[in-house]
Amino acid sequence: MSSQAADVVRLLTVRGQTLAVAESLTGGLVAADITGVPGASKVFRGSVTAYATELKHELLGVDAGLLAEHGAVDPQVAAQMAAGVRKALGADWGVATTGVAGPDPQDGKPVGTVFVAVDGPFGPGSGSASGGKVEALRLNGDRAEIRRESVRSVLAQLLTELAGEHSGNERTQDTEQNGGF
Repeated sequence: MSSQAADVVRLLTVRGQTLAVAESLTGGLVAADITGVPGASKVFRGSVTAYATELKHELLGVDAGLLAEHGAVDPQVAAQMAAGVRKALGADWGVATTGVAGPDPQDGKPVGTVFVAVDGPFGPGSGSASGGKVEALRLNGDRAEIRRESVRSVLAQLLTELAGEHSGNERTQDTEQNGGF
């Protein structure tokens, strides 16, 4: 359990909101981090580990054409995974991870290419058509390090949204990650 996970559970509990997780390269690590926090059952709806590309479409509703054209390691795929798990599991917030942990490249993307996404109740004018926020990462390290950093990154992105949820937040997302709430 990380302090980030504890903060996520605390903030969601205070707000009376829920979370669902869609994972690919992290293989359940985000869900494990969240459920390691005492009291997580109040806010955690569940998770889908869609490791196989076709499951991203079948279980999470990711557009099949998008997957066929771009593969599973794509920012739009991450956004659709987050939105899909949020809808499928009936949560206020959905987060997703997709990427290449290694040892080999995938879909023409190098090892360390990761996309993490958050979808939630951002309100009107919140950015993309799906409402989701996606962060592109270029991570270094071995497979385990890339997976751990992906977990840290998606939880940090969710915390940024939870702590800074207000009108215009989508324009200040990048600076908020540096503590500028």
